[in-house]
Amino acid sequence: MAILFLLILVLFILAFFLFGIDKFFKKKLTKKFFYKPENKEVELNPDINTLNWDLHKFRLDKFKRSQYKGLTFFVSSENKIYYLSEEGDKVYC
Repeated sequence: MAILFLLILVLFILAFFLFGIDKFFKKKLTKKFFYKPENKEVELNPDINTLNWDLHKFRLDKFKRSQYKGLTFFVSSENKIYYLSEEGDKVYC
């Protein structure tokens, strides 16, 4: 009787993982939000400093430059992101 119980338990666990039944119990953590600034000037001026990563990416796509955490980042013609060092050299990210 114990062997039958163990066999059923093993089959249940195997079916649980093989058929993806565990997907019903898992909760996915998805990011379904995008930053919407209260002020259009912040969104439309890439020279205003921002700490928001989503706004920074938006401005890089739109204007090919954006100031993020005190540094001005640029997008090159090859679509590579860089900033200028104190000596004026391009530092690619």
